[in-house]
Amino acid sequence: MIATLLSVACAGPLALSQPSRQGVVDRPDVLFITVDDMNNWITLLNSDAPIKTPNLERLAKRGTLFTQAHCASPSCNPSRTATLTGLRPTTTGVYRNNSDWRRAVPDRPTIMQRFMEGGYEVCGAGKIFHHLKRGAFHDDASFEDFQPMAAQSYPPQKLGGLPGYGSRNTDWGAWPINENESIDYQTVTYCINALGRPAGDRPRFLACGIYRPHSPFYAPASYHTPYEDIPLPPRIESDWDDLPSGAETLMKSTSWFWRGMVKNEETRPGSYHRFIQAYAACVAYADAQVGRLLDALDQSPRGNQTIIVFWSDHGFHLGEKNHIEKFGLWQKTTHIPFIVVAPGVAEPGSRCSAPVDMTVIYPTLLALCGLPEDPQADGVSIVPLLKNPWASWDRPAIMTYLPGNHAVRSERWRYIRYQDGSEELYDHTTDPNEWYNLADDPRLSEVLAEHRLWLPENEAPVIPDLGKD
Repeated sequence: MIATLLSVACAGPLALSQPSRQGVVDRPDVLFITVDDMNNWITLLNSDAPIKTPNLERLAKRGTLFTQAHCASPSCNPSRTATLTGLRPTTTGVYRNNSDWRRAVPDRPTIMQRFMEGGYEVCGAGKIFHHLKRGAFHDDASFEDFQPMAAQSYPPQKLGGLPGYGSRNTDWGAWPINENESIDYQTVTYCINALGRPAGDRPRFLACGIYRPHSPFYAPASYHTPYEDIPLPPRIESDWDDLPSGAETLMKSTSWFWRGMVKNEETRPGSYHRFIQAYAACVAYADAQVGRLLDALDQSPRGNQTIIVFWSDHGFHLGEKNHIEKFGLWQKTTHIPFIVVAPGVAEPGSRCSAPVDMTVIYPTLLALCGLPEDPQADGVSIVPLLKNPWASWDRPAIMTYLPGNHAVRSERWRYIRYQDGSEELYDHTTDPNEWYNLADDPRLSEVLAEHRLWLPENEAPVIPDLGKD
């Protein structure tokens, strides 16, 4: 078989009216940090990468960095639902950004609710569940106190200047002028205030949802300057020549973004480079917000008794494989930064190359904090890997995007099977950019067969979109 996580005081009535239990305060606090759309082109995961992430590297020195971590789905809502409920899209039917996740699993406790049941004080801010323009998939029952993500402010006119992209969210540039007016600055300020509050008689679970580097790619001007000479991502023109029919079908709805970038580059030279520069600036800005959190944690009453989980909901293509956006099953779309700091369990500064997906967070946090195991969770605890990063690990990372489309990432290989049965296979020892599809190579039939064993046997029907029957 394949080897290899306010008011300022965060105070409010306990949602589940759970009385404080003797000894529960001795459990560790949890700081659960998620970012949006952060891919693997960062120095945290590759010292030669152009986008510098010194604060993420500072965080990784405190615990274990998982170098081959992947989202459960390369789309915000299904990814976050899977991570926060511990159930894959194929279990819940939440495959799309508009899928009404609470309707799909009305009785399923989120990880925050599990901690409430265990006597924890739970609060948070920012983007934790998926947000839509017309509302949010926020779950009031998952928090005692919560500060919603601030509304995006926009400059008087689009900064990226590409007229073919009508949405204001499809924009990039230096904004806002004052950093303290940005979405994530306000989110992190809430969390800093919560961390600074004196410890009470209950341990705390604090969720911090950082929105950047999600589009629009806005970050204050100072974050853009270091990336004026950033290189363009590696790509080849012929990348789609060996893709199967299923890939063509799945990627059709998002191909406009790359086609538009190519067209506008012809009339506005340099626009593609400025797009890449703006994404890098947003990553650097998100990294700086993590630094603010770590500074506050170090000064907090229980900073040395805090488990920290850091993860991105998915990756993001910047032109690799002639694609911009997420919404695919290739490495750039699913590979994410993932760090777990577990005092007394994880060796500081350790690295683990075992392939994992984010369904592991739910059972792992329960185990680390002494809460009851959940046998219904689709993922398994990675506590053994925290204790020993080289421990035996007999499972790959599994990803799903829309019904019938799945990827399996083992230590060496990425296998993709589409709804129509067509396939892709990439050998990451020789082809880290996934330029050469080997699925038709008869010499690799056993590799294909081994990876097919991990495909979901059953798939839940698609849950209706929010507000629809």
